Amino acid sequence: MRRIRAAVAAALAVVTVSCGTAEPVAQPSTATTTTTTVTTTTPPTAVPGPGGVTVPVFQHPYRFGSAQAKVPAAPDGLLPVVRRIETDKPYVFITIDDGAVRHPAALELMRSSNVRPSLFLNTKHVQDGPPFFKALQDQAHAKVHAHTATHPNLQGKGYEFQKQEICGNADYLEGQLGVRPTLFRPPFGNYDGTTRRAATDCGFSALVMWTAAVNDGVVQFQAGGKLNAGDIVLMHFRQSFVEDFVAFLNRCEQDGLTPVPLEDFLSTTAP
Repeated sequence: MRRIRAAVAAALAVVTVSCGTAEPVAQPSTATTTTTTVTTTTPPTAVPGPGGVTVPVFQHPYRFGSAQAKVPAAPDGLLPVVRRIETDKPYVFITIDDGAVRHPAALELMRSSNVRPSLFLNTKHVQDGPPFFKALQDQAHAKVHAHTATHPNLQGKGYEFQKQEICGNADYLEGQLGVRPTLFRPPFGNYDGTTRRAATDCGFSALVMWTAAVNDGVVQFQAGGKLNAGDIVLMHFRQSFVEDFVAFLNRCEQDGLTPVPLEDFLSTTAP
């Protein structure tokens, strides 16, 4: 009897131990998932400018500095007179004359707006401060061109006088700024056949006029009431530089146009 009780007790002990043993439990994975977030930056359409003005910002529609159109040929073999650019693109061109006022905000405005003007400069204005114009050329990528040495009315003047004014100006700008001008604009927009012959002999590729102007913060049109694709706009280095430049930029936005370099459409090489 005692042997039977001992056997039963032993069997119960085995069952108890077996029931108390827990089955293995699967552990959660400790692997981590890395999420990569891609962010894109939208270029600004406007930035704060000098004196509290808002400066529109334009994005380059193509690689600036690359030829988009070749300078047209004139039928008489002299340099052509260009009043506007023939283009089917919504492009407009800003040119700034003389250099009489070296406005301290000019460099900031050109760089912040992403616009590269063409500068037609006189020797008599540049000679008092070449570094100012060198900075516009090197830091704002503005191209410098010729506008005569002393800003005279060339119309009706002799060949030698005109050639000295035009070539002398180009020689001076090249010497001071390191790049020889390729375009020429006559003072007051006055020229004659002698002017074209002298400018051709001085090595220029085009005589550039304009189709609109900015004065005292107002864009003025030779025809119509807005800027059109291909217009060449004239302004000057004056005390009103900020007002004039911003007025041009605002007008471009209003009329759906983008300012691009004039030189890209008056190239001496084919696109």
